[in-house]
Amino acid sequence: MLIQIIVALVIVGLLLWVVEQIPMDATIARIIRVVVIVAVVLYLLQIFTGVFGGANVFGPPIRR
Repeated sequence: MLIQIIVALVIVGLLLWVVEQIPMDATIARIIRVVVIVAVVLYLLQIFTGVFGGANVFGPPIRR
């Protein structure tokens, strides 16, 4: 699980770097950065706390 998190953060870092390299309006780049950062925070919340109970992506299926 730790390796998956590290790989995801490296990919997000590369994505943010690519967005900075593309010439575009500063407002659009800021919106993209905010959306990516919010998505990463939600992803990390899901992994560490299970705050979104229905999506169990990294564990075995829940049997009821």
